[in-house]
Amino acid sequence: MIVTAELRILLFLHSTMIEVSAIEVHTPSEVVAVNGSDVKLSCTFKSTQPVSDQSVTVTWNYRPPNSQAETSVFYYQGTPYPQEQGLFKGRVVWSGNVVKRDASITLLKVSPTFNGTYTCQVKNRPDVLGNHGEIDLKVVNKVSVSEIGILGAAVGGSCAVILVILGIIMGVKLYKRRQKEMMDIEVYSVGKSDLY
Repeated sequence: MIVTAELRILLFLHSTMIEVSAIEVHTPSEVVAVNGSDVKLSCTFKSTQPVSDQSVTVTWNYRPPNSQAETSVFYYQGTPYPQEQGLFKGRVVWSGNVVKRDASITLLKVSPTFNGTYTCQVKNRPDVLGNHGEIDLKVVNKVSVSEIGILGAAVGGSCAVILVILGIIMGVKLYKRRQKEMMDIEVYSVGKSDLY
């Protein structure tokens, strides 16, 4: 069998090719946080390759609502690299552990300006292809104790009024029924005395 030069090159390339696997990244689709609180953005991943601090890179980006422009939030490769300027300066900490396949971060003291989409991208060479996780963060204002008290008083007051009205209605019906029974007894008594 004669092997051509082209076939030899193809066989050589095939035997030396590194198989590239796809990494799987998982995040919740939405997170709701109270204004002023700390919130963890969870990101886990699966890789077919061995995992170490040196092999894994984690990139977090942020996209504001109604925008396509992304801003870097956080980078990790063996050590955390938080942002040193902008919205996220001093507001992001590493909460993950790549050996446990966790690439999570925590945003500190969030405000409505943090609303938007956060993407978590993980690479573990040669697992560099695959999906990335997206989380829509919604920061809401917390309900104060006075608002809860007002709501409770309104609901309690409404229930009390309804109970009073029901009590009056039942009392009137009972009163009318007794009056009718008394009238029936009197009519019966009067009718009986006429017979004698």
